[in-house]
Amino acid sequence: MRIPDPRVQPPGFIRGLFPGATWRYSPENPEVYLTFDDGPVPEATPWVLEILEKEDCKATFFCVGENVVRHNTIYRRIIEEGHTTGNHTYNHLQGLKTTEREYTANVEKASEVIDSRLFRPPHGLMTLSQYRQLETRYNMVLWDIVSRDYHPEVSPDKICRNVIDYIRNGSVITFHDSVKTIQKLKIALPLIIKMLKDSGYLPVAIPDIRTSCIPLHADRPVNLSGKA
Repeated sequence: MRIPDPRVQPPGFIRGLFPGATWRYSPENPEVYLTFDDGPVPEATPWVLEILEKEDCKATFFCVGENVVRHNTIYRRIIEEGHTTGNHTYNHLQGLKTTEREYTANVEKASEVIDSRLFRPPHGLMTLSQYRQLETRYNMVLWDIVSRDYHPEVSPDKICRNVIDYIRNGSVITFHDSVKTIQKLKIALPLIIKMLKDSGYLPVAIPDIRTSCIPLHADRPVNLSGKA
């Protein structure tokens, strides 16, 4: 019997830290959700878009605000090609190293250039206070599977196995469209998409459903292990 790797698929107690966040969508349908963090950057994002177009797949890009400003043409292309986007802060801040005021202000700054109510915290890390503040205005999306493409010792083959070994209906899968991952993605991503389709899964984008604002406060810190 295979022992699940918590670095790839977060266990239940981790998911319970942020109960209002989405880790996985409906298990009733064979849909899966490819997501890409940290872009857009010219070295990686255009290639990812080309593969998605070639394979007729839709995905969601959790964008860093400063990258959107620098590479706005690529950001607009993401949307024009039918994908959805999400907020990944303006400067890729890690919540546990940032005050609540600074963190939430950085997210709001990103919202000025990223037209989305989807949010994913960089590295999957934030305090409960930050979470409570942001969940009133954003749909929090974490992940069911982390490909671990960012790790220097994780090969393209291992990226494929991380996804295929843990895939299930409704899985949200995290990749990174970044300079340090693109060479591995060029090998792994086409294989993963093929294996998903061969197994009957349909890669789709996460819908961007707008939320309302209801003030809520808390100050207890929570650590969520992972990277994104």
